[in-house]
Amino acid sequence: MRKFMMGILGAAASVAIMPASANAACGAVSITEMNWASAQVVTAVSKFLMEQGYGCKVTVVPSATVTATASLVENGKPDIATELWLNGAPAVVKLIKSGKAVDLGKVLSDGGIEGWYLPKYLVDKHPELAKIEGVLANPKLVGGMFHQCPEGWGCKIANTSLAKAMDIEAKGLKIFVHGSGETLATSLASAYSEKKPWFGYYWEPTAILGKYDMVRVDFGVTDVAIHKCNADVKCEKVGISNFPPSPVHTITTKDFAAREPAVIALMKNVSFTNKEMGAVLAWKKDKKASSQDAAVHFLTSYKDKWSKWINADAKKKLAALLK
Repeated sequence: MRKFMMGILGAAASVAIMPASANAACGAVSITEMNWASAQVVTAVSKFLMEQGYGCKVTVVPSATVTATASLVENGKPDIATELWLNGAPAVVKLIKSGKAVDLGKVLSDGGIEGWYLPKYLVDKHPELAKIEGVLANPKLVGGMFHQCPEGWGCKIANTSLAKAMDIEAKGLKIFVHGSGETLATSLASAYSEKKPWFGYYWEPTAILGKYDMVRVDFGVTDVAIHKCNADVKCEKVGISNFPPSPVHTITTKDFAAREPAVIALMKNVSFTNKEMGAVLAWKKDKKASSQDAAVHFLTSYKDKWSKWINADAKKKLAALLK
């Protein structure tokens, strides 16, 4: 894949190294590379398009939600946070409202999705399991167990609240707290490979939900206030609510938005569905590939998608990829 990527870069460079006469020179751009897989793919794809299509000199800044938020608030850097989960970055929301940062829109068009999942083959056989009432009435059909988040994860709080509100243990579901995200994923993959029951918490986009066809169990209502209480360890009025989608957006600074309108137009267009990102992440995991290799896979497999993101000048520069 490394050789393949170099070939693509070479092909694109045969056009892209020419002066961008019709496109204003882009200059330097700093973008985040967050410490989770989907964000790393977004960054790798964005970096390639900016450099090869828009002539930018891109610097990737390793980051995480807390550090990226602090840097944007205190320093106005980096120029672009390519994938930021806004429910975990209230300070950035305040920056946007004050006009010091600019929201470029949903980089994950479906939002981040969380919930309690079952394998589709199980729901196909027992359709009543698609709703939580069916699960609670038939605990043996789902294996008699709920796979809970590891200690220290925020989702464990919300799941504990939901389990209490539904009284799932009294209804025959044992709660198993996993020691790590790896064991949670392994339990799902193992059950799926043997077509056995599995019931528990997961989220998307992720490689495992990109690979395995899972159904999110419907709790019947989505109430933001109830979910907020469920996710707060100090809140006692727990209730039943689906997990609301988490807004996952691309954010830039006010100064950069004014300086680089062509790049801003590009990044407003960069958006993935959870199905698309899940498929790319599943490919990445199966191939033991890097985020750069996953970006190449996306660029070669989803030409109809990203060709609509870029402007006419970038299409000329990337013509070799679009054949």
